[in-house]
Amino acid sequence: MPVMAPAPFPSHRPRRLRATPALRDLVAETEVSVTDLVAPLFVRDGIDAPAPITSLPGVSQHTVESLRREVGELAELGIRGVMVFGVPAVKDATGSQSCAADGIAQRAIAALRADVGDDVVIIADTCVDEYTDHGHCGIVDDQGRVDNDATLALYTAAAVAQVRAGAHMVAPSGMMDGQVAAIRAALDADGHHNIPVMAYAAKYASGHYGPFRDAVDVTIADGGDRKGYQQDWRNGREALVEVAADVAQGADIVMVKPAVAYLDVISQVRDMVDIPVAAYQVSGEYAMISAAAANGWIDGDVVALEHLTAIRRAGAGIIMTYFARWFAEGAGGQR
Repeated sequence: MPVMAPAPFPSHRPRRLRATPALRDLVAETEVSVTDLVAPLFVRDGIDAPAPITSLPGVSQHTVESLRREVGELAELGIRGVMVFGVPAVKDATGSQSCAADGIAQRAIAALRADVGDDVVIIADTCVDEYTDHGHCGIVDDQGRVDNDATLALYTAAAVAQVRAGAHMVAPSGMMDGQVAAIRAALDADGHHNIPVMAYAAKYASGHYGPFRDAVDVTIADGGDRKGYQQDWRNGREALVEVAADVAQGADIVMVKPAVAYLDVISQVRDMVDIPVAAYQVSGEYAMISAAAANGWIDGDVVALEHLTAIRRAGAGIIMTYFARWFAEGAGGQR
């Protein structure tokens, strides 16, 4: 009697579904779409041509006019969201240009809204570190500490100015207690009930922000840091407390920042809330991939797509990334 060959062991089944690119695409659990991505963009007052940012290859500080061209091109590529960061010509202790009607961010937002209307979501970064001469995300008291409540008044003024200029959404990023509730109340009082708030709800005091600080010309005074108001990277459960507070205050979207080092937090937040979850693939994450690729140590395109997919797989439906244009131009089609 012939001996029958054993049936293939069940664990072979996944390998059968990896045999060709078409099969892999057919069964892929996670896909990154161009409509998932938001491009962070910098506009600087007092320059007459785009200024490349050395630590962020391919990214520049824009003039208002070059920003308009960039956003127009991104829209044609299918990008549906941009986040605007302003860099003023003059900074002061109170970050007054953050809420000035003629501040650089407000002028840029107004120009973009006139150009793209509602075809691209214009998100305003609602923070003041770009605008203060001490580099902190708020008003500093005589002890050198950020005054939470005084800062809330500044945030609300900035949010109202940004929305009056034409922002579709505001994104408070300073990690002040009560910032979402204060901004929501201010927007509602000014008649902007339909403007959503995307809260930087779990923002860590990370070492990944260096290139961003180059981009907005920020140095924290006296060698200081933001560990007193941003989250400690050793703590995960604490992020859920912060997120719950922002949701209770009326946040429409909650964000985790940075992204790749905090995939566990993204996943836990996604399981916890029933509103959209965003993640910010920050400047240092982008710069590390770019630098390693430039040295030939990694395939930068593959790693960039791998990281974006990991962020999406962890549960972020919206990804802020400096790779947005690269992805939209077709490089994201690799498998």
